Amino acid sequence: MISIQTEDVDIGTLIAAAKKQGTGAIVVFDGVVRDDEITEMELEAYEDIAKQELEKIARDAADLFRLLHVDIIHRIGRLAIGENILIIVVSAGHRTEAYAGSRYIIEEIKKGVPIWKKELKKDGGRWVPGEHSHGRPKTV
Repeated sequence: MISIQTEDVDIGTLIAAAKKQGTGAIVVFDGVVRDDEITEMELEAYEDIAKQELEKIARDAADLFRLLHVDIIHRIGRLAIGENILIIVVSAGHRTEAYAGSRYIIEEIKKGVPIWKKELKKDGGRWVPGEHSHGRPKTV
């Protein structure tokens, strides 16, 4: 599943779906809103383009690292401390490929997917600068 959505996901269900024939390793990345003296976080995306880019990253990772399964779910909207922001689940025949594939995906997302985050505090908020900009600073 490749998705940009407001609702959370059941990570256990994603793990179960990643157990394809030949799977020897599953790697889960769960990026969460951390308590950096903020009250919550707001995430926005250029959804059509962001989803296309996530799909391309997933295909590339699967080809490069022989992944058997890839899920990338990026949430948008207002999220509280401790909520899931980005979930990546990959499976492969071996742990080396699974770890490398997961790391590749997160680094590629950081390079250029048009998703932005704003840290909100009691006295206002700020868009978090990132590695690129499509109108706003970038997230992850």
